Amino acid sequence: MSENIRIPEIIKETSSGYMRVTLQEEMFKRREIECVGDITADRINSLILQLRYLQKEDPEKAITIYISSPGGEVSSGLALYDIMKAIHCPIRTVCVGTAASMAAILFLSGDQRDMLPHARVMLHDPLIQQQAGGSALQIDRLGKELMKTREIIGNIIAEHTGRSLKEVYKKTATDSYFDAKESIAWGLADRIITELNETEKMEQTKDVS
Repeated sequence: MSENIRIPEIIKETSSGYMRVTLQEEMFKRREIECVGDITADRINSLILQLRYLQKEDPEKAITIYISSPGGEVSSGLALYDIMKAIHCPIRTVCVGTAASMAAILFLSGDQRDMLPHARVMLHDPLIQQQAGGSALQIDRLGKELMKTREIIGNIIAEHTGRSLKEVYKKTATDSYFDAKESIAWGLADRIITELNETEKMEQTKDVS
Protein backbone atom coordinates (compact mmCIF):
# COMPACT_ATOMS: atom_id res chain seq x y z
CA MET A 1 0.00 0.00 0.00
CA SER A 2 1.49 3.35 -1.03
CA GLU A 3 2.19 5.76 1.80
CA ASN A 4 1.17 8.60 -0.56
CA ILE A 5 -2.47 7.51 -0.80
CA ARG A 6 -4.61 10.29 0.60
CA ILE A 7 -6.74 9.32 3.57
CA PRO A 8 -10.32 10.56 3.10
CA GLU A 9 -11.50 13.29 5.44
CA ILE A 10 -14.89 14.32 6.72
CA ILE A 11 -16.06 17.64 8.11
CA LYS A 12 -17.56 17.64 11.60
CA GLU A 13 -19.38 20.39 13.42
CA THR A 14 -18.17 20.95 16.97
CA SER A 15 -18.71 23.55 19.66
CA SER A 16 -15.62 25.32 18.31
CA GLY A 17 -16.85 25.30 14.73
CA TYR A 18 -16.20 23.00 11.80
CA MET A 19 -13.14 20.78 11.69
CA ARG A 20 -11.66 18.20 9.35
CA VAL A 21 -10.91 14.71 10.65
CA THR A 22 -9.70 11.62 8.80
CA LEU A 23 -11.81 8.52 8.53
CA GLN A 24 -9.11 6.67 10.44
CA GLU A 25 -9.56 9.08 13.36
CA GLU A 26 -13.31 8.50 13.28
CA MET A 27 -12.90 4.72 13.22
CA PHE A 28 -10.34 4.92 16.03
CA LYS A 29 -13.03 6.48 18.22
CA ARG A 30 -15.05 3.31 17.56
CA ARG A 31 -12.00 1.28 18.67
CA GLU A 32 -11.35 0.06 15.12
CA ILE A 33 -7.78 0.19 13.78
CA GLU A 34 -5.96 -1.09 10.70
CA CYS A 35 -2.93 -3.23 9.99
CA VAL A 36 -2.64 -2.65 6.25
CA GLY A 37 0.42 -2.96 4.02
CA ASP A 38 3.90 -4.22 4.85
CA ILE A 39 4.66 -4.91 8.48
CA THR A 40 7.40 -2.45 9.38
CA ALA A 41 8.74 -1.09 12.65
CA ASP A 42 7.05 2.29 12.10
CA ARG A 43 3.65 0.77 11.29
CA ILE A 44 3.82 -1.63 14.22
CA ASN A 45 4.93 1.09 16.65
CA SER A 46 1.88 3.11 15.61
CA LEU A 47 -0.42 0.14 16.20
CA ILE A 48 1.18 -0.56 19.59
CA LEU A 49 0.58 3.04 20.66
CA GLN A 50 -3.04 2.81 19.54
CA LEU A 51 -3.61 -0.41 21.45
CA ARG A 52 -2.00 0.97 24.58
CA TYR A 53 -4.14 4.10 24.41
CA LEU A 54 -7.37 2.16 23.89
CA GLN A 55 -6.43 -0.14 26.77
CA LYS A 56 -6.01 2.91 29.00
CA GLU A 57 -9.33 4.36 27.84
CA ASP A 58 -11.30 1.20 28.61
CA PRO A 59 -9.51 -2.04 29.56
CA GLU A 60 -12.67 -4.13 29.11
CA LYS A 61 -14.05 -2.90 25.80
CA ALA A 62 -13.20 -4.83 22.63
CA ILE A 63 -10.85 -3.57 19.92
CA THR A 64 -11.14 -4.55 16.26
CA ILE A 65 -8.04 -4.82 14.04
CA TYR A 66 -8.64 -5.04 10.28
CA ILE A 67 -5.74 -6.89 8.64
CA SER A 68 -4.74 -6.84 4.97
CA SER A 69 -1.02 -7.37 4.68
CA PRO A 70 1.64 -9.39 2.85
CA GLY A 71 3.64 -9.65 6.07
CA GLY A 72 7.05 -8.21 6.77
CA GLU A 73 9.41 -7.89 9.71
CA VAL A 74 9.05 -10.81 12.09
CA SER A 75 10.57 -9.01 15.09
CA SER A 76 8.15 -6.10 14.70
CA GLY A 77 5.22 -8.45 14.23
CA LEU A 78 6.14 -10.38 17.37
CA ALA A 79 6.31 -7.10 19.32
CA LEU A 80 2.70 -6.39 18.32
CA TYR A 81 1.72 -9.98 19.11
CA ASP A 82 3.11 -9.58 22.64
CA ILE A 83 1.15 -6.36 23.15
CA MET A 84 -2.05 -8.00 21.87
CA LYS A 85 -1.60 -10.73 24.47
CA ALA A 86 -0.55 -8.32 27.26
CA ILE A 87 -3.51 -5.92 27.19
CA HIS A 88 -6.81 -6.83 28.83
CA CYS A 89 -9.11 -5.70 26.02
CA PRO A 90 -10.64 -8.49 23.95
CA ILE A 91 -9.19 -8.21 20.44
CA ARG A 92 -11.20 -9.07 17.36
CA THR A 93 -9.17 -9.53 14.17
CA VAL A 94 -10.79 -9.27 10.74
CA CYS A 95 -9.03 -10.58 7.63
CA VAL A 96 -9.70 -8.33 4.65
CA GLY A 97 -8.13 -9.51 1.38
CA THR A 98 -5.07 -11.52 2.39
CA ALA A 99 -3.25 -11.92 5.69
CA ALA A 100 0.09 -13.52 4.78
CA SER A 101 3.22 -14.53 6.64
CA MET A 102 3.62 -12.43 9.82
CA ALA A 103 0.24 -10.79 9.19
CA ALA A 104 -1.34 -14.26 9.33
CA ILE A 105 0.19 -14.80 12.78
CA LEU A 106 -1.35 -11.54 14.00
CA PHE A 107 -4.71 -12.44 12.51
CA LEU A 108 -4.93 -15.94 13.98
CA SER A 109 -3.96 -14.68 17.44
CA GLY A 110 -7.13 -12.61 17.89
CA ASP A 111 -9.67 -13.52 20.57
CA GLN A 112 -12.31 -13.54 17.83
CA ARG A 113 -11.07 -14.14 14.28
CA ASP A 114 -13.39 -13.17 11.46
CA MET A 115 -12.89 -13.39 7.70
CA LEU A 116 -14.76 -11.81 4.84
CA PRO A 117 -16.03 -14.39 2.31
CA HIS A 118 -13.17 -13.98 -0.19
CA ALA A 119 -10.36 -13.33 2.27
CA ARG A 120 -7.32 -15.62 2.45
CA VAL A 121 -4.63 -16.57 4.93
CA MET A 122 -1.12 -17.64 3.91
CA LEU A 123 1.41 -19.39 6.15
CA HIS A 124 5.07 -20.15 5.53
CA ASP A 125 8.33 -20.53 7.42
CA PRO A 126 10.26 -17.34 8.27
CA LEU A 127 12.48 -16.13 5.46
CA ILE A 128 15.92 -14.52 5.48
CA GLN A 129 15.27 -10.80 5.06
CA GLN A 130 18.78 -10.02 3.89
CA GLN A 131 21.26 -11.45 1.44
CA ALA A 132 23.14 -14.31 3.08
CA GLY A 133 26.84 -13.63 3.12
CA GLY A 134 29.90 -13.44 5.31
CA SER A 135 31.97 -16.13 6.97
CA ALA A 136 30.88 -19.70 7.56
CA LEU A 137 30.38 -18.88 11.23
CA GLN A 138 28.16 -15.90 10.39
CA ILE A 139 26.04 -17.99 8.05
CA ASP A 140 25.81 -20.75 10.65
CA ARG A 141 24.68 -18.22 13.28
CA LEU A 142 22.10 -16.80 10.89
CA GLY A 143 20.75 -20.28 10.23
CA LYS A 144 20.44 -21.02 13.94
CA GLU A 145 18.59 -17.75 14.54
CA LEU A 146 16.24 -18.53 11.68
CA MET A 147 15.45 -21.94 13.16
CA LYS A 148 14.76 -20.35 16.55
CA THR A 149 12.34 -17.96 14.88
CA ARG A 150 10.72 -20.87 13.06
CA GLU A 151 10.17 -22.62 16.38
CA ILE A 152 8.66 -19.49 17.97
CA ILE A 153 6.29 -18.94 15.05
CA GLY A 154 5.43 -22.63 14.89
CA ASN A 155 4.51 -22.74 18.57
CA ILE A 156 2.31 -19.65 18.23
CA ILE A 157 0.43 -21.20 15.31
CA ALA A 158 0.03 -24.49 17.17
CA GLU A 159 -1.24 -22.72 20.30
CA HIS A 160 -3.92 -20.76 18.45
CA THR A 161 -5.05 -23.48 16.05
CA GLY A 162 -4.94 -26.58 18.23
CA ARG A 163 -2.68 -28.27 15.66
CA SER A 164 0.45 -30.20 16.53
CA LEU A 165 3.84 -28.66 15.83
CA LYS A 166 4.44 -31.43 13.27
CA GLU A 167 1.26 -30.46 11.41
CA VAL A 168 2.25 -26.80 11.51
CA TYR A 169 5.74 -27.44 10.14
CA LYS A 170 4.29 -29.50 7.31
CA LYS A 171 2.07 -26.60 6.29
CA THR A 172 4.70 -23.88 6.69
CA ALA A 173 7.39 -25.74 4.75
CA THR A 174 5.95 -24.11 1.60
CA ASP A 175 3.53 -21.24 0.97
CA SER A 176 0.17 -22.60 2.13
CA TYR A 177 -2.96 -20.63 1.22
CA PHE A 178 -6.30 -21.08 2.98
CA ASP A 179 -9.58 -19.61 1.84
CA ALA A 180 -12.13 -18.59 4.46
CA LYS A 181 -13.70 -22.04 4.84
CA GLU A 182 -10.33 -23.79 4.88
CA SER A 183 -9.07 -21.33 7.49
CA ILE A 184 -11.93 -22.22 9.81
CA ALA A 185 -11.42 -25.94 9.24
CA TRP A 186 -7.71 -25.64 10.07
CA GLY A 187 -8.26 -23.53 13.19
CA LEU A 188 -6.92 -20.29 11.77
CA ALA A 189 -10.25 -18.44 11.91
CA ASP A 190 -13.57 -18.64 13.75
CA ARG A 191 -16.21 -17.22 11.43
CA ILE A 192 -17.01 -15.95 7.96
CA ILE A 193 -18.86 -12.65 8.19
CA THR A 194 -20.84 -10.57 5.73
CA GLU A 195 -21.45 -7.66 8.14
CA LEU A 196 -18.79 -5.54 9.83
CA ASN A 197 -20.59 -4.22 12.93
CA GLU A 198 -19.74 -7.19 15.11
CA THR A 199 -17.69 -5.68 17.96
CA GLU A 200 -20.78 -4.89 19.99
CA LYS A 201 -21.99 -8.48 19.58
CA MET A 202 -18.60 -9.74 20.73
CA GLU A 203 -18.89 -7.66 23.93
CA GLN A 204 -22.44 -8.87 24.54
CA THR A 205 -21.35 -12.49 24.11
CA LYS A 206 -18.48 -11.92 26.54
CA ASP A 207 -20.85 -10.42 29.12
CA VAL A 208 -23.31 -13.30 28.81
CA SER A 209 -20.60 -15.93 29.19
